[in-house]
Amino acid sequence: MVNDEHQEPSDDTTTNTHETEAVLHDQTVVSGLYETYFLDYASYVILERAVPAIEDGLKPVQRRILHALKEMDDGRFNKVANVIGQTMQYHPHGDASINEALVNIGQKELVFDTQGSWGDVRTGDGAAAARYIEVRLSKFGADVVFNNDTTEWQLSYDGRKKEPVTLPVKFPLLLAMGVDGIAVGLSTKILPHNFNEIIDASIAILKDKPFALFPDFQTGGYIDVSNYNDGHRGGKVRIRARIEEIDKKTLAIRDVPYGVTTTSLCDSIVKAAELGKIRIKSPGKNIAAVVDNTAKDVEIVVHLQPGVSPDVTIDALYAFTDCEVSISPNACVIIGDKPHFVSVSEILKYNTQQTVALLKQELEIRRGELMEKQLYASLEKIFIENRIYRKIEECETFEAVLETIDKGLKPHKKLFYRDITQDDLIRLTEIRIKRISKYDGFKADELMRRLEQELAEVEDNLANLTRYAINYFKDLQKKYGKGRERRTEVRAFNTIAANVVAAANQKLYVDREGGFIGYGLKKDEFVSDCSDIDDVIVFRRDGKCLVSKIQEKTFVGKDIIYVSVFKKNDERKVYNLIYLDGKSGISMAKRFPVTAVTRDREYDLTMGNPKSKITYFTANDNGEAEVITVNLTAQSAAKLKQFDFDFASIGIKNRSAQGNILTKYSVRKIVQKTAGSSTLGGTDIWYDDHMGRLNRDERGRLLGNFDAKDSILVVYKNGEYELTSFDLTNRYEPSDIQVLQKFDPDTVISALYFEAAQKLYYVKRFKVETTTIDKKFSLIGDVKGSKLLAATTDAFPRIEVQYQLKDRAPLEKAVLEPAESADVRGWKALGAKLPYFKVKEAKLLAPKVVEKSPEIPKVSTSDKSLADEEPEAVVQLGLF
Repeated sequence: MVNDEHQEPSDDTTTNTHETEAVLHDQTVVSGLYETYFLDYASYVILERAVPAIEDGLKPVQRRILHALKEMDDGRFNKVANVIGQTMQYHPHGDASINEALVNIGQKELVFDTQGSWGDVRTGDGAAAARYIEVRLSKFGADVVFNNDTTEWQLSYDGRKKEPVTLPVKFPLLLAMGVDGIAVGLSTKILPHNFNEIIDASIAILKDKPFALFPDFQTGGYIDVSNYNDGHRGGKVRIRARIEEIDKKTLAIRDVPYGVTTTSLCDSIVKAAELGKIRIKSPGKNIAAVVDNTAKDVEIVVHLQPGVSPDVTIDALYAFTDCEVSISPNACVIIGDKPHFVSVSEILKYNTQQTVALLKQELEIRRGELMEKQLYASLEKIFIENRIYRKIEECETFEAVLETIDKGLKPHKKLFYRDITQDDLIRLTEIRIKRISKYDGFKADELMRRLEQELAEVEDNLANLTRYAINYFKDLQKKYGKGRERRTEVRAFNTIAANVVAAANQKLYVDREGGFIGYGLKKDEFVSDCSDIDDVIVFRRDGKCLVSKIQEKTFVGKDIIYVSVFKKNDERKVYNLIYLDGKSGISMAKRFPVTAVTRDREYDLTMGNPKSKITYFTANDNGEAEVITVNLTAQSAAKLKQFDFDFASIGIKNRSAQGNILTKYSVRKIVQKTAGSSTLGGTDIWYDDHMGRLNRDERGRLLGNFDAKDSILVVYKNGEYELTSFDLTNRYEPSDIQVLQKFDPDTVISALYFEAAQKLYYVKRFKVETTTIDKKFSLIGDVKGSKLLAATTDAFPRIEVQYQLKDRAPLEKAVLEPAESADVRGWKALGAKLPYFKVKEAKLLAPKVVEKSPEIPKVSTSDKSLADEEPEAVVQLGLF
């Protein structure tokens, strides 16, 4: 610890003064670093990732996509994969975020024309892969979003390109498309609004008239905007699906609320029926209670039980399912590099005035262009008709030529709106003789009149800018408003009387000795977070177990050994238990799940004899089976007074099973020796490429089924590889990863890399020979400057390379097939040398398809089918 108080050094420490000062100088004060770094990170996420700018209504990734697409625009469709690649020149966060944002914009059907399978927001179907779908700018997008002359530019993240700070959008694009974003400490949610209504409201603003603007969704339905609060923070809208009564036994849902899919809507109806909230027909052999017939239009058919009122059921659907949802808008935008919470009206007024300002700027630019054209046309006319070009024939120097021209123009200079510059004079010297000889004064005068007429029109528009802006909006509506009528009907909803069971975060506490649990015992032991609707499972020392609904405080029995939130039908959570039978004195071991119980009913986990008690207990989320050490009492007659027991040696049975005999002698102590692994078999693991996290929720790409011994292979773009566990807490940075998949020792990795020591390119193939978990190994060597260009685990990979055979040689292309050019060797081997001076680019292509002839297995006549054998009886015996 460093003392801030200055002290004079004593004589015996004088010699060390300079060394001490050097040490102090090298130390870093850590106080405040967390706050500084967190604020920097929060600002970055807010400004560069999650919140749109008010000027164009776009997040940075959306802006970069539009800019890249404009650069590619030639009127034809472009592969989305190509657009993603072009955008990555400006966006530093990887292709996944670009693809997601691009698909999201395309599904809104406003600034993009799309081709291919772009998914369906009603059903929740995702878009096809980026290589299969195409996109181009719509005419509307090209008209209102871009103008290089009015765009403010900045350097891209790597300094190689210029990108717009904001795009000069001449339309309230933010309100038309809507936006969702989650940043650090704040979020934004602006709902989409109707195209034509936005234009009408903008015109009303320009005419200084009142207006009202409400959300409109592609998915249709009804919306109650009574609490919309102009889209400001704290408002709320309620959205309902249209439900029709086909007959007394059948209802049809014709659309889905915004943010809900047909699949999730059907699931919510089935769940409500399981909870007894809705009485629908029990599924039969030939017909289901809920049928999704969605095709071009949404149609979900709900079959009711006989005697059930359709009207009551419709109310129940709105009350207990996703047929009605509530959305809280939260309009947060970036204004002046800071987030601001505003209203929809403020956004519309700002964008409308910005449109006027951009139109004015374009008119001023056009006026300048016309005045310059007029000036030059006049100079050309005077230069040719007054034959000034003949006077320069006798000039001996270029300076004399310019002086002669300037002298010839002098009598007319007072007619021009600005001074004549040397550049103007030079431009006159560049007129060709052919143009002079064919000069037509009548056509020149006609051109001058057209320029004057257009200039007068521009001047009039500048003088009446509001009128011009109104006409501009009307023209947009005329050209692009057809087919964009309101889809969501605005209406007031009645409040349905129902028991509201909305979950609210609570904390579960336990008083073990007193036997109380609940979220009101704040002075007792904290267990976990829970909600008002959770059930809680309790195990007591006397061998009893029960499940009770969470309350503020409830008595469940004294001497609690375990309490947790209960998850119904969780078959992977297994309880390992040892209990002493009160009658025989035998210790029994058992493993069991608790999947479904009757609430508040006590279940005896022992044989039911008095004075039975639990002596060892663990709860295992994934069916783990640990090894324990059992110590018997010194007075017992057993020869072996200490032994190990592995819970994996016994099967998982029903909670009412008696269990297996552990020992018939008195037990003094039981302790866990080693943690166990799961005995439930493998678990499916998915990888979310966007978040860089593993999950079991079927999000992202399925990596496979994992057992305890399995691991994940990760090949990084920096040339390192690593084996990791499949723990869900693992973090991966998607932008740094070349390969991520379940590890198979027989998998062959093919890699193209540059070896810096020899300055040569190599292609190598190898199998992973290391087994250490969570340790990185370099497959390209440790020489600084070496780099990995491509890596894949495809069996027959193909790599397209752009290369030079020597310095300043033209670029050539080739397709490498590592499976044919390189043998499988050790991971430290260099591989096969390539004859390239420099590789400019390497790109993985689709792997080569190799058809294998089917092998016919040989069957021995002495083999006997396993199906013909009688299964052996498996008997689990006690240890003693």
